[in-house]
Amino acid sequence: MRILLDYRPALRERTGVGEYVHELVRALLGQPPDDETLTLFSASWKDRLTPAGLPAVRVVDRRIPVRLLNLAWHRLGWPPAEWLAGGAIDVAHSGHPLLMPARHAAQVVTVHDLDFLDHPERTRAEIRRDYPTLASAHALRADHVVAVSRHTARQVTNRLGVPESRVSVCSPGAPDWTRRTEEPPDGHILFLGTLEPRKNLGALLDAYAQVLSRAAGPVPRLVLAGRARPEAAGLIERTRRPPLAGSVDLIGYVEPARRLEVYDRALVLVMPSHTEGFGIPALEAMTRGIPVIAANRGALPEVVGDAGRLINPDDPADLARAIEAVATDAALRTRMREAGWREARRYQWRETASLVREAWLMATEHRSERRG
Repeated sequence: MRILLDYRPALRERTGVGEYVHELVRALLGQPPDDETLTLFSASWKDRLTPAGLPAVRVVDRRIPVRLLNLAWHRLGWPPAEWLAGGAIDVAHSGHPLLMPARHAAQVVTVHDLDFLDHPERTRAEIRRDYPTLASAHALRADHVVAVSRHTARQVTNRLGVPESRVSVCSPGAPDWTRRTEEPPDGHILFLGTLEPRKNLGALLDAYAQVLSRAAGPVPRLVLAGRARPEAAGLIERTRRPPLAGSVDLIGYVEPARRLEVYDRALVLVMPSHTEGFGIPALEAMTRGIPVIAANRGALPEVVGDAGRLINPDDPADLARAIEAVATDAALRTRMREAGWREARRYQWRETASLVREAWLMATEHRSERRG
């Protein structure tokens, strides 16, 4: 089977979607069948695909501006994947909800979440322009849809109308980290993710301000790790004013090689997102043995299970109480740490790769049926 996989989300700073694509490729290359040829596709005017850390893999790297190619693909359905790949392929797999156009290959799309349908104001650029109007039609035209969680799969079926038989749940895997044996003596409260509206950081700052106002002694610092979108300017300015001034650190985007170091300085991870299609930071934290406080929305309850403390993301007071409870109770953190590690073991990248291969096979079968 000849696969063309869109690697563009992992080209630059890898956020959740890019991390998923990169680690999936690693897992696929770690157990390749004899009859499979995987080609990574990239197109950018500035950035070149240099698959560092990946075994030998075929690469198609076109010097085409990202916005120009996306506009042509999303609006014109051109150029076809076969033309860009320089030959015949069996599956064209897109890393996002919109199709990679193809003449003969089966088409697969990946859906991480559908927040853009209800809240386009939380998005930007092509996602705001194209996703809300095109995602449903593209998902219905796809030969198969890969969803990263059961929550997202239900949304694909209920919101986009794709039959369950054409949706596969292929969740991310846990990193190959060992459990840490000790907490840092001065551990911080960690948020890791892009600083953008969907992450609900305003509620986190409200909650942390409440914690500071009630504390009788020292309070762990709040660390915001992630690239700041332009919309986060007001939030950043707020961290520089009382009562938050001097208690919040913004450390910017964290390179994958440094993520473990950042986690190891954390006492607890907080994810107050309005919604998450999966929530990779929660899984990473649990793998390392870090308690997780997460919103009771989206796929986070599915990922965290009974291991974490779930809060109402619309209620900063609820979040503040959770932070206080976890930060001050060592026995509670121990229980959460052990439960989180057990939950994290359920997610393995080799299983993800196996499920994606099954999705490819179902896609080619559906394509053949349509032709027949």
